[in-house]
Amino acid sequence: MSGEAFGAWLAVGALTLAAFAFAVLVLKLPRHGLTLFGAALVFGLAGYAWQGSPGLPSSPKPPTAQLGQQGEEMVEGRAALFDRTRPPDYLVTSDAFARQGRFGDAAGLLQKGLKDNPNDLEGWLALGLALVGHADGFVTPAAVQAFARADAINPRHPGAAYFLGNAYLQSGKVVAARNVWKGLLERSPPDAPWREGLAADVARLDEMIARAPMLQGQ
Repeated sequence: MSGEAFGAWLAVGALTLAAFAFAVLVLKLPRHGLTLFGAALVFGLAGYAWQGSPGLPSSPKPPTAQLGQQGEEMVEGRAALFDRTRPPDYLVTSDAFARQGRFGDAAGLLQKGLKDNPNDLEGWLALGLALVGHADGFVTPAAVQAFARADAINPRHPGAAYFLGNAYLQSGKVVAARNVWKGLLERSPPDAPWREGLAADVARLDEMIARAPMLQGQ
């Protein structure tokens, strides 16, 4: 896995944390407001930061185009964490659906493909991301299970835990995000390229939770 690739994903956490800190500490949004705020981030901040497209025009896009862009960035961001000359056909086809914003179709195909490829870490990670996308950024039990399967295949790979924590944060589950990222930090090797950035993100979340009692009950 490329340290630079994962570093790009750490940027998502930093930007999302900054947005949530503003919402919690300055705007003082109530808990239900944080959930709506997090859902909005899925189609804006998080999708942009996954791949980064500063050259795109700034004019508003219809929902279908936004979903397609989010899917494109989601696929490219995930694939950057793996060194594969040729992914399995089911993953290639499901990625084509995700690039069009058709997350439900992508998830359905992944579920079928994983029956014959139960140890495909990237496939389970793709399924978790597709399920989150299909649920408009909310973390469903099925998505949690998919990330857990990916993590069980290779606990040393940071993708499942980091993306799950990021999805929790985007949906307003700040404490859940902190707990997932803290667990990843505790089991990361001392020389892991993502450790420093992840530690900073966990520290920011700890400070945010301490200063916002409304988050304690999550």
